[in-house]
Amino acid sequence: MHIGLFGGTFNPVHIGHLRAALEVKEGFDLDEVILIPAALPPHKMPGDVADAADRLHMLNQALEDSPGLTISDVELKRSGPSYTIDTVQHFKHLLPEQSRIYLIMGMDAFLEIDTWKSYDELLLQIPFIIINRPKSGSAASGPGWKFMENFIASKISTDYVFSESKNCYRAKNKQPVYVFEVTSLDISSTRIRNLINKGRSIDYFVPQKVAEFINSKGLYL
Repeated sequence: MHIGLFGGTFNPVHIGHLRAALEVKEGFDLDEVILIPAALPPHKMPGDVADAADRLHMLNQALEDSPGLTISDVELKRSGPSYTIDTVQHFKHLLPEQSRIYLIMGMDAFLEIDTWKSYDELLLQIPFIIINRPKSGSAASGPGWKFMENFIASKISTDYVFSESKNCYRAKNKQPVYVFEVTSLDISSTRIRNLINKGRSIDYFVPQKVAEFINSKGLYL
């Protein structure tokens, strides 16, 4: 099995998340992409994040008719902050030994990887798939990806070398870091929360059932 782990706050989940997950699934021929909402993200203030149960409910509504895109509440069941290294180890023990597991994240998150718990161990355990964000560059050679290349060399390891044939950074004794362009949709959870706070519509930024749930619960006001 080839599985992608796509963690995040999903505060709230939106069309950009779903489209990126689908494109990575198809681009890497994955059997499944598992979206994993964080209970208590170490880099965010608790008051800025909707209740975990509400975020999980919105994800379930968003993925009702999405074959190959599933949800895990493993981080919601774990006490304390949500550390990615713990989640990766959980799935390594849970899935069949021959499974190929990838860690999916946006480039903005990857550019903070040196602040994560046991990030060096992560790079030994699991291949990364780094997806673009709007305005981060139109190709692996664009300005956004160039910034990522400089970050890898200065913050992680000078051993990484970019392989054009594989479209990834490779280093001896470390897992590869793939770069992958997805459709650039200028949507973010922050923008959606700001629109809600201003009393403006979020239609077509999130699935309709998610918009209805946010309205019914009065979230992000």
